[in-house]
Amino acid sequence: MVRFERRSTGLGVAPLATALLLWASVSPAVASSYGAGIENSQWYLSESVFECSLVHEVPGYGRAVFSHRAGEDLAFYLESSVSLMRPGKGHLVVEAPAWRPGVAPTPVGTVNVTDGRRSVSVGNREAALMAQGLLQGMQPTLTRVARYGNRPVRVHLSNVNFSGPYSGYQQCVAGLLPVNYDQIRRSRVPFASGSARLSAADRVQLDNIVAYVMADSTVERILVDGHSDSVGNRIDNRALSEERAAVVADYLKARGIDESLLIVRSHGEQFPVSRRNADNRRTTIRLQREGERPELQQANGMGGDFSG
Repeated sequence: MVRFERRSTGLGVAPLATALLLWASVSPAVASSYGAGIENSQWYLSESVFECSLVHEVPGYGRAVFSHRAGEDLAFYLESSVSLMRPGKGHLVVEAPAWRPGVAPTPVGTVNVTDGRRSVSVGNREAALMAQGLLQGMQPTLTRVARYGNRPVRVHLSNVNFSGPYSGYQQCVAGLLPVNYDQIRRSRVPFASGSARLSAADRVQLDNIVAYVMADSTVERILVDGHSDSVGNRIDNRALSEERAAVVADYLKARGIDESLLIVRSHGEQFPVSRRNADNRRTTIRLQREGERPELQQANGMGGDFSG
């Protein structure tokens, strides 16, 4: 369960009517600027083995979030309940705050502004440059033309009170799991022809699955399905698929997975995923969380985006 620390500042995302009044009150020739001041700038750390996040309230606009999921890189997004920017290309820079005049801004690049609550999302490169700028006392600023009218909208992030939570974020990242649920909820262990032997890479993959399942108490079922290609005797292929499923299940149990979570099945040459024999020599592992659809139990992957 993610632990999310919050402290009330008396500020936050302005209601719809307030935000629109703030926006409308600015002269068309002047940019609408949103950002926390020295007196109300706060960063909040949300930490778990699944994700580390730094959250920053942007008064009158919404919130800014640096997010680092297990198994992924740092990313950044802006959220707002009111669409103040016109969809299209915005400009992201790292610039000096008003009390540090004379420092030239550093361009980060163009970003795509979209409709919807999470209107801006950027990847690792941009997010890392923004975080580095904040640590150096600068303020990342996104500029895009207003949704209605031609004046620009500027959203800037305050560096005040950033360094402390960022230090906690770094410690959190060091403890993240090696993978997240989306990366391992459907996994595939390939086998050589006639073989049921695990490779070193297979063991690493299975160790990552074990690490995740041991941390996520909502995983209630692990389906292990053995398969073979269609070369040779059908009875032999069925036995080989059973051996492949067993070797994977035994490895998971040896690493600490509760046997009661496992459903182990073998299918021989049924349910091929392609015409290539190498693709069909496999054992698949599928995780199921509480409340997920029961059709994911089907060995042919019906109802999902992965067949196996």
